[in-house]
Amino acid sequence: MSAPDPTVWNCPAPAGEGEQVQLAHGGGGRAMARLIERLFLPAFANQALGERHDGARLELDGAQLAFSTDSYVVSPLFFPGGDIGTLAVNGTVNDLAMCGARPLYLSAGFIVEEGFALATLERVVASMRAAAVAAGVQLVTGDTKVVERGKADGLFINTAGIGRIVAPRPVAPHRVRPGDLVLLSGDLGRHGVAVMAAREALGLETSIASDCAPLAAPVLALLEAGCAVSCLRDLTRGGLASALVEIAETAGMEIALDERAIPVREEVRAVCELLGLDPIYVANEGRFVAFVAPADAERALEVLHAHEPSRGACVIGSVQAGAAGRVVMTSPIGGKRVVDMLSGEQLPRIC
Repeated sequence: MSAPDPTVWNCPAPAGEGEQVQLAHGGGGRAMARLIERLFLPAFANQALGERHDGARLELDGAQLAFSTDSYVVSPLFFPGGDIGTLAVNGTVNDLAMCGARPLYLSAGFIVEEGFALATLERVVASMRAAAVAAGVQLVTGDTKVVERGKADGLFINTAGIGRIVAPRPVAPHRVRPGDLVLLSGDLGRHGVAVMAAREALGLETSIASDCAPLAAPVLALLEAGCAVSCLRDLTRGGLASALVEIAETAGMEIALDERAIPVREEVRAVCELLGLDPIYVANEGRFVAFVAPADAERALEVLHAHEPSRGACVIGSVQAGAAGRVVMTSPIGGKRVVDMLSGEQLPRIC
């Protein structure tokens, strides 16, 4: 496989001179984090944006709302376990759920390349409809644009969503406290590996399907059970590693992980070894972490095990008042290594 071509962003330099920032296609990793810190956060600074969460927590006439948006550029459009339509619905539904909200309404924007097959678009729309019904949300507004042939790689989709916050306390990275246990909802890496296998026609002997799924049901069940949840985060671009580093940096805490406790299916691990990938950096579309008070961890696991997307939930680590922003993982033989964001995206164009 060839390395992804860089995308060049033109960013204003403090001295007024032009400067280029190199980003790999896929938009993840440390380079994107630096761009967000340098350009977007200062330009649009406000309290909601400053929480650095999967969505914004807003108050409108006494109602507590969550608002989120995401764009989907997956290649190929169809892969084992899902397609760009299911991703577009579930991705935004899950971002709302991570804010402690019940997802309610979505918008959809379609950027369609000239000459794109109508039958393919109908198939994608049917997938979106089925995913919306399964997630209990309505798609209430949208937009369609057609661009010149060769300008959109077939189809790009943006979705935005609104939900009503039901969590009794704020659920956000800055709420994480020393002693919190880190719960992972299931095995890692299936989505990224499924997309890459379909893209590269790897011809695997075993079929690996994406974990793409709506996560609102297990999250709402956690909240309804009264579990003390301080933070939630779904593990999309950058996987488990990037999500935990972002939370550790925002919370100013250290997170300790036990590699032996992190579930990865053998066939996924084998493909990752073949491609030189680390499963903790591979994207997922149906997995999340929950930071839970130790006294509620056992009950939280019982709740999660009752829902299909989180039947494999387990404790993989804890929060410590150590080096702020650091994630440390203990290997099966007892060695320790610092987990950091990658400089780029391991697998571009997977969501």
